[in-house]
Amino acid sequence: MNLPAPSPSPGDAATAPSRRRELWAWVALTALGCVLVLFAASRAWVTDVRVVGAPAGGGDVVTPTGGDLGPVLTPVALAGLAGVVAALAAKGAGRAVIGVLIAVCGLAAGLGTWLAAGSAAPLSWLREHNVLHGTGSLEWDPVVLWPVVSGAGAALMVAGGVVAVLRGRGWAGMSDRYERAGERAPVADDRALWDALDRGDDPT
Repeated sequence: MNLPAPSPSPGDAATAPSRRRELWAWVALTALGCVLVLFAASRAWVTDVRVVGAPAGGGDVVTPTGGDLGPVLTPVALAGLAGVVAALAAKGAGRAVIGVLIAVCGLAAGLGTWLAAGSAAPLSWLREHNVLHGTGSLEWDPVVLWPVVSGAGAALMVAGGVVAVLRGRGWAGMSDRYERAGERAPVADDRALWDALDRGDDPT
């Protein structure tokens, strides 16, 4: 005869909603970091590009986006978003591994932002894509906002990865809901069995 499954303790019942809130707060902030990097990478990081000493009629000057200056930004941000989705489905050690990968993506985004915001990347890109302007000296004004946004997004990604490593083992996975649903049927069967015995019926 099967005995009824033990009911969850009050401590577990109180902790579960808190862990769910923590999980979804983590999802929101980490995904926000990825989106910030993606959005910043699509914006122009230099403006008012000028070619000093160029002959007239050289054509319009092409200006780069953050993704042009830092080709790693978009791929690592997309990988970070994929990691957030994967972390929802994973649990235990698998979620910790995903957290490490998200943190690595955040570090790559931060390094890519740093390199793209320097003077060497814009100069190299502008010279390569504005060859019609001859050998004139290139000057431009940097846009401060988008590198800052990208750097903030990278920091959120790193923080999210670290939190997933340290706290992710305690969060429920998407499969837990179905496992709990499957556990309810035996409990209901056991209860019906005890009810039948109370009535004097032979459940066998």
